[in-house]
Amino acid sequence: MLSLPGILKKVFGIRTDRSLRGPAATAPVPKEENLFQVLADHSADLIVRLGPDHVARYVSPSSLRILGWTPEEMVGQSPENFVLAEDIPVMAAAVGRIVAGEAETGTGVVRMLRKDGSAVWTEGSLRMIRDPVTGAPGDLVVIVRDITDRKALEDKLTALAMTDGLTGLMNRRAFDQALEREWQRTLREGTQMSLLLLDLDHFKMFNDHYGHQVGDDCLRAVAAAVQKNMRRPGDVAARYGGEELAVILPNTDATGAVQVAGQLRLAVEVLHLPQLPSAEHGDWLTVSIGAATVLCREGGRMQMPEALLAAADAALYRAKRDGRNCVANTLLLATGERS
Repeated sequence: MLSLPGILKKVFGIRTDRSLRGPAATAPVPKEENLFQVLADHSADLIVRLGPDHVARYVSPSSLRILGWTPEEMVGQSPENFVLAEDIPVMAAAVGRIVAGEAETGTGVVRMLRKDGSAVWTEGSLRMIRDPVTGAPGDLVVIVRDITDRKALEDKLTALAMTDGLTGLMNRRAFDQALEREWQRTLREGTQMSLLLLDLDHFKMFNDHYGHQVGDDCLRAVAAAVQKNMRRPGDVAARYGGEELAVILPNTDATGAVQVAGQLRLAVEVLHLPQLPSAEHGDWLTVSIGAATVLCREGGRMQMPEALLAAADAALYRAKRDGRNCVANTLLLATGERS
């Protein structure tokens, strides 16, 4: 099996043997050039040869299948014209390291633009062909592979690893990571955030009476109602454990937290999930909610998000003590004080 330098030599007529000197160092190999040109032309991967000006000199026919562009449409253009704008720095960094002599090869995963405007995930392998005598940089050869299916599978597996199998909400592990990220951002920016803890009232007795299958169906319905009320992209709902759910509300003050908590409490109540047949419990399944808000002030310090969790848990306990199906809230300062 030929190595990448060997393939490049055969495909593009580039000799990399440093024992060669003079004009023969870059001379093509006539008898084999046509054969390996055929291999390049029929490669499932996209092969691109860039000149020192980083303009495409050769593009293999697979460009039409992968990107919808013909080789003729791509030759003479910079590859940046075919890469999603936010991914250009990834490509530029890989090329920059090679051009600077920090590496002879490089790889990068970027989204390339198809002719129809859609994006395709690709993985590119780059190699600089240098002058065998002077070591000066010459053409850059890029072999591009379509990894859209692989990326979709990776994303699916990542999502599954972060999702609670019963409710479809974020699982505890993902919640802990999200809370830590938002906590650090709040401290860094000196803003505020809120956390809600929701607990289904009398759920243990509900489960014992109706059975775990009905209990699971109930949890799914409540989780769906909570998720439906996540209005902003940054709002996060998670299954915290058992019948407890948690909601992270970035950049939300105490008033906003209580308002969202009230909406969630009502959203669960109007599901009209039958409660235990007892006047003490009411007709429908309900939730109690504890809301905690942390306010960061200049110079404030609070090292662990567990402080916010503890405050929300204490507020939830108060809501239970106050009769359930209600909201209790608390406010913390970044100094660790509670008001």
